[in-house]
Amino acid sequence: MERQDRDLAWMLQYENIAWYEGDVVRILDRRIYPIEIKKVVCRTHQEVAGAIREMVTQSAGPYVAAAMGMALAAHECRGRTEEDQIEFLTNAADVISHARPTTSKRMENVTDACLVAAKEALAAGKADVSEVIRDLAIEQNNTRYYRIGKTGKYLADLFPQNGAVMTQCFAETILGMMLREARKQGKDVRFFCPETRPYFQGSRLTASVIHDMGFDVTVITDNMPAFVMKKEGIDLFTSAADVICGDGHVTNKVGTYQIAIAAKYHDIPYYVTGSPDLGHPTIDTVRIEMRDPSFVLQAMGTPTANQEVKGYYPAFDITPPELVTGVVTDQGIFSPFKLDEYDADAGAFLV
Repeated sequence: MERQDRDLAWMLQYENIAWYEGDVVRILDRRIYPIEIKKVVCRTHQEVAGAIREMVTQSAGPYVAAAMGMALAAHECRGRTEEDQIEFLTNAADVISHARPTTSKRMENVTDACLVAAKEALAAGKADVSEVIRDLAIEQNNTRYYRIGKTGKYLADLFPQNGAVMTQCFAETILGMMLREARKQGKDVRFFCPETRPYFQGSRLTASVIHDMGFDVTVITDNMPAFVMKKEGIDLFTSAADVICGDGHVTNKVGTYQIAIAAKYHDIPYYVTGSPDLGHPTIDTVRIEMRDPSFVLQAMGTPTANQEVKGYYPAFDITPPELVTGVVTDQGIFSPFKLDEYDADAGAFLV
């Protein structure tokens, strides 16, 4: 199997996202990377779910961690009867997939596939189901990277030579793939990354990957996008999405909505990457995760406000389809109003 993470930044290598080996799952702690390189060690599937919930890994990271967590769950219940193992793994799948509410539908796709593989392995008399699930996790990654590579090409094709592109949050795989394709096309592109508080994924993760892959990158604060669009001549705004509803609404890291409004005002196209979610035909099916409000009163653990005042922390916001120029998928670019034209059966789960 040719690994699709070749030539990508260090933190996009499979082993550096989440990895099951030696009876534990090691997850890169993205809350502190690149200031500190540390992996959180999980010894139970509940600890994997906790790591996902506590934002140890974000963007596509939780989906990788979920599959590796299922491998760990298989190790936890080894030696039990087939019936007991299936029951244990079914419960583990529920715990892991619901670690964060907004993305639970996508997480279920991952854990359900692991559960099917486990049942087949048990029926075939496999002694170590954990290895079967880990192999599936690697295969899932490879397939996803390959298909997102197609998305990366469609997106990089939109970048003008000597252009300026603004991103939002950490687009993970699509970020690496669009950069690899832009490099292949010989395009010299400048990138501007809002910091994306309160976890600073844009400044720490996105900017690190862009830098590591050899492109010019500038970090800006979350209240600078409109000024930078006008002052620096931004040509295109792009983000991934945590949910793309069938009706064209986009749920992504909070802040995406206001950047999309600014882009619309400045006549800058906004392209979101991903595939439509079958589990979310309309925006009414999406639950926005509200996180600990105290996190907005600090920055990387340092208090930045009077600790007696209130905070407010929605993890995501919703961008309506009229602000979205196009949805870039592995099958091409679609209007947000015509997502029914996307072949979901042949499509990819893209993050």
